[in-house]
Amino acid sequence: MFTGIVTDIGSIAELEQQGDLRARIRTSYDTGGIDIGASIASDGVCLTVIALGADWYDVQISAETVSKTNLSSWTVGKRVNLERALKVGDELGGHIMSGHVDGVAEVVQIADEGDSTRVTLRAPTALARFIAPKGSVALNGTSLTVNDVDGCDFGINFIPHTKEVTTWGDVALGDQVNLEIDTLARYVARLSDAM
Repeated sequence: MFTGIVTDIGSIAELEQQGDLRARIRTSYDTGGIDIGASIASDGVCLTVIALGADWYDVQISAETVSKTNLSSWTVGKRVNLERALKVGDELGGHIMSGHVDGVAEVVQIADEGDSTRVTLRAPTALARFIAPKGSVALNGTSLTVNDVDGCDFGINFIPHTKEVTTWGDVALGDQVNLEIDTLARYVARLSDAM
């Protein structure tokens, strides 16, 4: 489980297709404190550590994961949001997330509003019904509050702090973004469908 509070910005050091995609991610985490088999959310995707070095870890990414996320667009040098798995007793600063991406949203509009940046994204039609104003979403592993919703489009404001400590300062029109809907929204919709 994760909270969507990004704790490091890593970078893709190597990519190799070996049946599954294998990626090496550079990090400032103390890799001496990471176990083989640990889960680390990388741009919001829960990935399993399979090898470690002094300032990197390797993950294997299945074809299923690649098909449901934006990881197919990863390139060497790309910066990625990182979060270690939640430990019992950790502060819940964001919202509960699984790291199981539901789909990919597209950045369709960017506008500065004071020091903040308003970003409008377009969700896949099948996921749009789970997104509500003032609800939570995870975008590239960042826990965010939805400002407004218009059909499949929804708006998010990024304050300067978020742009500095995540990759959101690099956002561009057309970016494909990993989207994980709020777990509570999923269960509420399921209950509503059953009634």
